[in-house]
Amino acid sequence: MINESALLESKSLRNSVLDRTDVLDRVKVLSLLPDGMHVTTAMVASYFQVGIKAIRSLVLDHRTELEANGYRVMTGTELSSFKELSGIQSRTRSLALFSRRAVLNIAMLLRDSEVARQVRVYLLDMEYAARAQPVENPAPTDLVSLDDRIDQRITHILGKTVVPMFNTLIATAGEHRRELIELRQEIETVERKLCWHHRRISTLEGDAPTDQVRASIAAMTWQAFERHVAELLRRDGCTNVVVRQAHSDRGIDITGRTADGRSVAVQCKNRAGRRTVPSADMQKFAGAARAVGPVDIALFVATCNFSSAGVPLKALRQTSP
Repeated sequence: MINESALLESKSLRNSVLDRTDVLDRVKVLSLLPDGMHVTTAMVASYFQVGIKAIRSLVLDHRTELEANGYRVMTGTELSSFKELSGIQSRTRSLALFSRRAVLNIAMLLRDSEVARQVRVYLLDMEYAARAQPVENPAPTDLVSLDDRIDQRITHILGKTVVPMFNTLIATAGEHRRELIELRQEIETVERKLCWHHRRISTLEGDAPTDQVRASIAAMTWQAFERHVAELLRRDGCTNVVVRQAHSDRGIDITGRTADGRSVAVQCKNRAGRRTVPSADMQKFAGAARAVGPVDIALFVATCNFSSAGVPLKALRQTSP
């Protein structure tokens, strides 16, 4: 499973989970302004139990990213109208507002907050559960639509009402605190299983890459394809991802580290006009991976199939320590 600290480093990984704003209320109830949509800087600081300066510093460093997710500063007549509608008593000439999405963005950037860390753990736990779901033995297609609607409804009820209710009970309970925590964990396990089922259904209904995507990759130069693969590694939480120079790559196109610290070496081949990758290329890559030093994960990424002679070598590399 990806470590929660990976969200601090990878913008693409943060973007992939920004829709899961319900996680905020699972960790701690987020109080909103009367409009039911926004919170102030002071309210964000209170939620994460940090000083206002810490939030303002994050805004200064990541303003563009936060604005893309709902952060804004009101001034002038717009601010006056908002104060009147929201009942805010303040003489300030400007007011910074965060949407729930922007607050979740802050949780993935804020290092020195235990609340933010718990939010990140919840996020990646849900993401791991979704990615680990099985795709074999599909359900009959005539039942997929009904099951999908039922699962989404149950997931909504659990995430929006039941889990926040247990959080409140746990915060106020005494002798029954342990039992409530265990019961909440059981509910979250049920929700994770529903997420697995929902993702499996989505896969069966056609989330595979389209012909347009395949055509776009096939049209890439080899340099663009290497950069594309490097970005996919960063998206999935890898750090220190480096696309090596062609004159010095020694058969390794990309190096990096997974979120749990394992080293990665990648060879990229965009060969839309060829049918297979020959075994000679696989052997060269295997030798290069050993030459650069200890490599925990060796990946050969190609846009075509492997030759019949290369498949056994591919399998051997997959099973070797």
